[in-house]
Amino acid sequence: MINIILDKPENLKLNEVLDKKIKKGFVVEEVNHKLPFVILSKKPEKINHHLNFLISCATFGLWSIPWIYKSLEAKKEKKIIIAIDEDGNTFEDKCYN
Repeated sequence: MINIILDKPENLKLNEVLDKKIKKGFVVEEVNHKLPFVILSKKPEKINHHLNFLISCATFGLWSIPWIYKSLEAKKEKKIIIAIDEDGNTFEDKCYN
């Protein structure tokens, strides 16, 4: 595991959230120690189109709606920011390019 910020007690909360996100497949892109925040990204995931096609055929096309949604969502690279607010609580938000 990557422990980036350990010097202040409120940053331990940030490290806990950061460790959970890294276990889910996110990668650290940027770290700011003065304003404690971390930018994480997750690469697009691959969709098994052959399996989804077979499921769609078995359900007479009903599975095509979730399949299209999953395909569109999986194309996008996800970027999030995890930071500490002025009260010392961690928060997470999407990064927009």
